[in-house]
Amino acid sequence: MRTRILFASVAIVSAVAVGAFRGGPAPSAFPEPAIDNPVVPGAAPESAVLAGGCFWGVQAVFQHVKGVVNATSGYAGGSEKNARYDIVSRGSSGHAESVRVVYDASQVSFGQLLRIFFAVAHDPTELNRQGPDEGTQYRSVIFYSGQRQREIADAYVEQLTGAKVYRHRIVTQIVPLEAFYPAEEYHQNYYTRHPYEPYIMINDRPKVDALKKFFASVYVAR
Repeated sequence: MRTRILFASVAIVSAVAVGAFRGGPAPSAFPEPAIDNPVVPGAAPESAVLAGGCFWGVQAVFQHVKGVVNATSGYAGGSEKNARYDIVSRGSSGHAESVRVVYDASQVSFGQLLRIFFAVAHDPTELNRQGPDEGTQYRSVIFYSGQRQREIADAYVEQLTGAKVYRHRIVTQIVPLEAFYPAEEYHQNYYTRHPYEPYIMINDRPKVDALKKFFASVYVAR
């Protein structure tokens, strides 16, 4: 099960002050993707499936991005029979807690979503963990759909590596999407429905706050 640690109020304040990056690079250090699809008026909606630790926070970040139609918490990387939280939480299902982001490609691009993913949604240098959560179900993954998404993802990781944005190696997996399985209803919109839960305040609210501060032009209140 996901770790639930109840901190004293002073610890909560300290964690929020540090932000989602745990001493990592500021979001302003992240460059625009050098390779990306153009944002074209009238473009059809597209989707991206991303995994970066607990899906509550990743879903919350993308729900506040302009052009995102919806974001759904779920599972990817394993089989349908294992796509249940009680199994995934054991860490041996093959699944990663993931978020399917459906977005309006006339307003935001896949590359721009990846910039936010790396800058505020998670730390891609943590192997099989994020913050207090440990296990392969919390690994960093870009599940690409089609060769173009793979090219954009590969190029952006190379771009961040070449720019030495992180002090440590990026361990994000870039693998084809086989299937996405929505998580149980009680996991959906968890950030919105439980804004004062200590886990949310410590681990996820700083991510949304960082999005609002550093990506103000794409932040939308919901």
